[in-house]
Amino acid sequence: MNTIPRHPIHHMVSRAGLLVLSVLLASPGLAATTGGTAANANAKTIKVTLSEWKVQLSPDEIPAGPVEFAVSNTGSIPHALEVEGRGLERKTAQIQPGATAKLQLDLPAGRYEAYCPVGKGSHKMLGMLDHLTVGDAQRTASSHETKGGARYAAEPGAAMEHEMAMEPESDDKDEYGAGAKRMTVTGGGPVIQILPGPFPFADSAAAVIRNRPPDQQADLTHKAQMGPYSNNVATISGDISLVAIDHGATGDSVAGIARFTAKDGARWIVVMDRVQTKDIPFNPRFGGVIMGLFYHGASGVHTPLVPTIRSSLALWAFAHLYKNDQLVSDNAMVHIMLLSRTRRTSDWALDCWDCSDRPVEELQLQVTPAPNTAPFDSPGGFLFVNWEKSGGRSSSL
Repeated sequence: MNTIPRHPIHHMVSRAGLLVLSVLLASPGLAATTGGTAANANAKTIKVTLSEWKVQLSPDEIPAGPVEFAVSNTGSIPHALEVEGRGLERKTAQIQPGATAKLQLDLPAGRYEAYCPVGKGSHKMLGMLDHLTVGDAQRTASSHETKGGARYAAEPGAAMEHEMAMEPESDDKDEYGAGAKRMTVTGGGPVIQILPGPFPFADSAAAVIRNRPPDQQADLTHKAQMGPYSNNVATISGDISLVAIDHGATGDSVAGIARFTAKDGARWIVVMDRVQTKDIPFNPRFGGVIMGLFYHGASGVHTPLVPTIRSSLALWAFAHLYKNDQLVSDNAMVHIMLLSRTRRTSDWALDCWDCSDRPVEELQLQVTPAPNTAPFDSPGGFLFVNWEKSGGRSSSL
């Protein structure tokens, strides 16, 4: 960005200096550099709709020159718009549900990404990405631009790799989800059962509940008072292994088995063989298999009533559930995350509200009844088990 040096002139600014400043600020080249916040009568207007989990541009092809993005958040959680390409990267502030914003730029010919940057890239990974073609982009689309010395345009099929931790955000991926990914996960270390109890971060939970719509507050209040994220834990025994495949928006798969003996001596077996994509009440929902999210809490992804974490794997599945070798359900709902550690090793209590900087080594298994079915014969009617020293190995397919 151009800067104007300051010189002491006895607290006076010359008319010539003001004239130069005015000319600089009116310059189209400078407008492109700063994001073009000044209105332009000749600007093309692009209507942008943000929702869970989509970005829609209308139109998505325009001539080179000034453009105004008229952005509407029609979703149920905060979003934003970021436009990136040709060495430019500009974004709006966060836009609350039902609100609007504008972003004015001067764009040379090329191909640009338009995406939601909220959640450290997680909203983008979940599908909030579209592309804008400006002018004759044939030449620029085939060239390899650079940004900060790193390759900017990606080869098709580039895949994200994870091994026990999330890969940092990178400029060499044109879009998330390019190429199928496979992860093999094995539970290890101490095994704990998490039983119903009050959420230990009462102040944080209260602030979250206050800011949710009235129809959600009763449900969240109950979970905060007697929910599955508590310090009521018991050390148990068990094992888990699974293979999860992320094909992108559709076609995911999961196969795995978990065995554990609960605190009350009951022997449970969870056989996962189908992905699950159905919505749950009150939360923006995505199903199947997702790798590499900044998640929960303050992330803007899924329920905020639990600590913020990084997950190298999150999946939703249906399972055959057995108790003491007797079939309990053929459609038990399973949620698994390989995530950053949330519990301390001395007594397995939750000890962080923002756990996103912890090592990714905690494997969580949650099993709940299908909608409109009876609770399980277990404390709270659900099963929640952690393997505290777990790992995952991923590869491209």
